[in-house]
Amino acid sequence: MRVTRCEIPDILFFEPEIYCDERGFFFESYNRRTLSELGFQAEFVQENHLRSVCNALRGLHYQIEHPQGKLVRVIHGEVFDVAVDIRKSSPTFGRWIGFTLSAACKRMVWIPPGFAHGFLTLSESAEVLYKMTDYWYPEHERILAWNDSDIAIAWPLQGEPILSAKDRAGTRLHSASVM
Repeated sequence: MRVTRCEIPDILFFEPEIYCDERGFFFESYNRRTLSELGFQAEFVQENHLRSVCNALRGLHYQIEHPQGKLVRVIHGEVFDVAVDIRKSSPTFGRWIGFTLSAACKRMVWIPPGFAHGFLTLSESAEVLYKMTDYWYPEHERILAWNDSDIAIAWPLQGEPILSAKDRAGTRLHSASVM
């Protein structure tokens, strides 16, 4: 497994070693010991699996109490994944990073606690798995506006996104409860 840091250094990419032959492929998608040897420590308490249709935009979600770290990977299709630093004391507060995750590349990303997270489905459909370091507490969930002009995320949209009611009601960063 190879680990790469991003422009926002707390966000990590994990690229597994993939073994291919005439039968298909094999890789370890998670190995606590291997990740620990690479300096990564996280205890996961929940794993979510979701499916989205093309142009569905989910997020930008976070929790003000019980912040969640997420280890995210796509097992079908392709998404444009985004993380926004919402840690007021961070030198990268308010900055975002976006990247493509796909079933084809098998790369995973670590979104640490203190980041709002969301993604846009680029393929006809996509399935995403993400392990989380804390449970979901609906009373602590908050949502940043996906189209906040102060953050200015360059979503690769084709037309209007498909949004849930709660994602349509997201708050702008300057008035949001942040960490």
